[in-house]
Amino acid sequence: MSAYECFTVEIKDHIAHLQLSRPEALNSMNKAFWVELPQCVREIEAAAEARVIVISSTGKHFSAGMDLGVFSDSSALPMGGDPGRMGEALRRLVLDLQASLSSLEQVRIPVLAAVHGGCIGGALDMVCAADSRYCSADAYFTIKETELGMTADVGTLQRLPKLMPQGVVRELAYTGRKFSAQEAKALGFVNEVYESQQALLDGVMTIAAQIAANSPLAVSGCKEMLNYSRDHSVEDSLKYMATWQSGMFRPGDMMKSFQAKATKQAPEFEPLRPIKPLFE
Repeated sequence: MSAYECFTVEIKDHIAHLQLSRPEALNSMNKAFWVELPQCVREIEAAAEARVIVISSTGKHFSAGMDLGVFSDSSALPMGGDPGRMGEALRRLVLDLQASLSSLEQVRIPVLAAVHGGCIGGALDMVCAADSRYCSADAYFTIKETELGMTADVGTLQRLPKLMPQGVVRELAYTGRKFSAQEAKALGFVNEVYESQQALLDGVMTIAAQIAANSPLAVSGCKEMLNYSRDHSVEDSLKYMATWQSGMFRPGDMMKSFQAKATKQAPEFEPLRPIKPLFE
């Protein structure tokens, strides 16, 4: 794996553990973060060694959200000059930031978020793009942007209404109030709440191991279909499923599963093919 400023990465037993690694800055999302996150997850995906990604963090909080230094950097924030050109440049910047977090959805393997402490502002946008979320009892979440005088713009307002009741999401967005681990669990935003940060990581790694033990082709197909069905009608999703299955379904992995059950051994599946640059 490449060296990153904002993350450490370890791949073991087909699980990629990606940790936010700037605890002294509360793992705030600086300029390097937005560039490195998609690079990192796509490097993991391309290598095809990992079958699931676990994102956790270090220090007191998961992440304090957008580093305020990004807003004060005139080279990063296109303010001033002709209003039309400024608006066009700002739109492209927001689209780039959105694309950085959308990489978690777009990679072909599941992404599990393990959250402790504060998950604030842009960090909430990020975990909304994960496949599943888990947290420790001390975790809390907030759409902080509202309190700061702006509208959240990189995914929370688009994804959270598909994960939680609409009325609750509106309340959280309009008020900017914190919601706790227990409330997040009751609303279905997180799958499970663990007593401590270590228990959280142990529990999520156990789930990741269960995912990694399955056929990577089957799991990748699940993610593709679930993402598609979220954004399309049932009828369109069923048709897409039939088309996908006609091209991707092969009996080899099923036979390996049956044989493994018969011999009471763990099946060994062929990895997905690595993703290489065009014409390499």
